[in-house]
Amino acid sequence: MYIFTSESVSEGHPDKVCDQVSDAVLDRVLQDDPTGRVACECFATTGMIVVGGEITTSTYIDLPEVVRGVIRDIGYTDPELRFDAESCAVINVINRQSPDIAMGVDTGGAGDQGMMFGYATKETDEYMPAPIYYSHKLMKRLADIRKHEQRLMPYLRPDAKAQVSIEYTDANEPVRVTTVVVSTQHKDFDGHQSRIREDVIENVVKAVIPEHLLTSATEYHINPTGKFVIGGPHGDTGLTGRKIIVDTYGGRAPHGGGAFSGKDPTKVDRSAAYAARHLAKNLVAAGVARECTIQLAYAIGVAQPVSVHVDTHGTSTTPAHVIGEFIRGNVDLTPKGIIDRLHLRRPIYQPSAAYGHFGRHEFPWEHLDLVELFRTNLA
Repeated sequence: MYIFTSESVSEGHPDKVCDQVSDAVLDRVLQDDPTGRVACECFATTGMIVVGGEITTSTYIDLPEVVRGVIRDIGYTDPELRFDAESCAVINVINRQSPDIAMGVDTGGAGDQGMMFGYATKETDEYMPAPIYYSHKLMKRLADIRKHEQRLMPYLRPDAKAQVSIEYTDANEPVRVTTVVVSTQHKDFDGHQSRIREDVIENVVKAVIPEHLLTSATEYHINPTGKFVIGGPHGDTGLTGRKIIVDTYGGRAPHGGGAFSGKDPTKVDRSAAYAARHLAKNLVAAGVARECTIQLAYAIGVAQPVSVHVDTHGTSTTPAHVIGEFIRGNVDLTPKGIIDRLHLRRPIYQPSAAYGHFGRHEFPWEHLDLVELFRTNLA
């Protein structure tokens, strides 16, 4: 038996504000210019947000309006929060992409060197590890209450974090939730601590985590410091790309280190990580393995991956090297091949910037369109 923990953060968390702004800028470029090159980074603090990076495009975007629209939709509309959509300063420090990088990308090569990982497991119906899956669902439920069911918890504000610890058998089967941690920003009012604790357990935790995983021994730490009034970019500076484990598998799988948000699909940090997840999920769904990790690696300006590594964690009767060789011979893993197969030159990215990039059916890298290929040849 062992316990594994993962965390998620809300769309109002300072780092996630920046991720969403970066991806909103990317989406706005791709809307009119599908071949636009975007590497957009953000920094948010009290009363201001800085948008920088490299963008090469034939279209024009109203950057301040894009930024303010994201902040408004998240829920930062109250001047009392010291960071709000109408009054915060939007500072533009964007440049063009380096021609040295463009030279390799224009010919179909990867936009950078690096390694990317994809992972899938049969722990949940979404082929995601249970701790990160339920952490995301807790945060999404809290935001839905704040935006659409205010009567349940009328004191909620946008910033929040969750953490779920799950006990596993030695065979990697989840048995029970041992601990749930939820910290949510709130308006200051008398008796806030006891009410928030009761509301979060009843309206959030029990609405999200299956009853059979919660026991009388489950521990709850709800706003454990006792108060969370000051939050968002006023309480903690935000940066794009600082929640890469939240974005992926909650620490259950390795990570190559490259963030996703604000990057167009020529950046293999993003597109190859999506391709690796697509492969791993389809292999598990095809019954080739119960658990699968795939590593892809690239050299800048080179189209083909320099390596394809498969690890089925002892859950497959098919040798890993056979799976890897089959993938290399039957699935196009060049940047262009990934972009075309997953239709990545579309404005689909902003929704991915909160509540995880994986385990959500709306994204093309989650589609089970390679199952028959893998089942027929590898299972």
